[in-house]
Amino acid sequence: MKKVKLSTGYEVVLDGDLMAIVEALYREVAVRSGFSHSYHDMKREIELIVSQMSEEERKTYLTESLFLNTVTYENQMIEMFLQRLKKKAERNS
Repeated sequence: MKKVKLSTGYEVVLDGDLMAIVEALYREVAVRSGFSHSYHDMKREIELIVSQMSEEERKTYLTESLFLNTVTYENQMIEMFLQRLKKKAERNS
């Protein structure tokens, strides 16, 4: 299977597992820098990964990313709705 290399030399297998890339970015950019990284540091690393992908791999990972973001957004909206219901119930009791 194809691998992509981060600037630290760490390699990630491209097998469709978006979370493997997210975890590698977290470990190699955020943790390695002691959480003193910038938006630009992370963006550069993501661009490096994407530049090593084929068109088909980019499609696969974009699809996975959009799906994950949609689910995350949906969960946040549900959480906000439940918090509003809880506050309303507390005011009415």
